[in-house]
Amino acid sequence: MEHQVFVPVPADRLAMALADPARVARAVPGLQQDAGAPPVAGRLKLRVGGHSVTYRGTARVRAHEDGTYTVEGDATEARGTGTVKLALTLRLAGTEGGTAVTVEGTADASGRIAELPAEAVSSAAARLLTRFLEGLGEGAQEREEEPEAGHTSVFDAEIPPSSLDPGADDEDGDEDGEEDAAEDAEGPADDFADTGVPPAEAAHARRTMIGRSAEEVDHAPPRGRYAPVPAPQTVSANQALKWAAPAAALAVASAIVVGRALRKRR
Repeated sequence: MEHQVFVPVPADRLAMALADPARVARAVPGLQQDAGAPPVAGRLKLRVGGHSVTYRGTARVRAHEDGTYTVEGDATEARGTGTVKLALTLRLAGTEGGTAVTVEGTADASGRIAELPAEAVSSAAARLLTRFLEGLGEGAQEREEEPEAGHTSVFDAEIPPSSLDPGADDEDGDEDGEEDAAEDAEGPADDFADTGVPPAEAAHARRTMIGRSAEEVDHAPPRGRYAPVPAPQTVSANQALKWAAPAAALAVASAIVVGRALRKRR
């Protein structure tokens, strides 16, 4: 068999993709990889006309010094005894706007697929090869665009000052104080024209909020309708007894004084 596919990717990028087994496995349409198996190994469902045959097998891609690549594969029917052996040769030729890939090779099959029409089998194989090479080209193109899109490194990002650094708060406070002084010297801001809040009080409130550190803002208790309700204070029996004893002594002393006064009058 002989088949040719145009891939809109430079030949060197496509060659790098063919040399990576993981990228080759991702480019095979419908391949379900087995856990712990080699990269290009698993289950593949092949549709031929109105029939579908599922195979389980492996494939290997090898590069040669002359710039060609060979693909060797062995597969067995998942529900049968049929087998398929594949031996392909890929030749890459750089053209305007991409790469022309020429596929030549042979395939020996037995089982259910051998009972199907030869034209339908050839059409299904050509369609599978076309989708595989196009998927490989798309993966190579994405790899080529990744460095440009991700040029910015996390090490180049500006690190904001820590809120735990007291020096940073002092610098921010000094800068904010200078800005507030400049605003006060210019006059009342337009934002307070419709609110009715005196500019002096608004400036004081702004300086108060800016001067507070991040820790004070985070740990400050909520106010207003969200303020916590204090727990009711309960009066214990010991506190009541402390007040009862002096009151009783005062009542007895008052009774004695009143009694002596009445005796003197008699």
